[in-house]
Amino acid sequence: MTADDDDPRDLPPSKSARKREAHALQKLGEQLVALRAADLEKLPLPENLRDAIDEARRLKGHGAIARQRQYIGKLMREIDVEPVLAALGALTEERNARARMRR
Repeated sequence: MTADDDDPRDLPPSKSARKREAHALQKLGEQLVALRAADLEKLPLPENLRDAIDEARRLKGHGAIARQRQYIGKLMREIDVEPVLAALGALTEERNARARMRR
């Protein structure tokens, strides 16, 4: 057995790391729910995720909203979030540029 066999990068992520990632994706989902509909349309999201976000906006009960946030987080784990993060960043930068122009 060589030292290369014990490389921690070869190990699967720990349970804590998976939970941190799941929470981060759930937070990203919450940001998406909070976006205006026009801004949300600019993002590259699959239809099932858009539907889940729309449903989260309609829900009123605390428990139902919490379950829907978890479901959105689950859907987020199934997609490549890099394009979504890039588009969200561009959207934020665009909004900030417009705010600077108004000053």
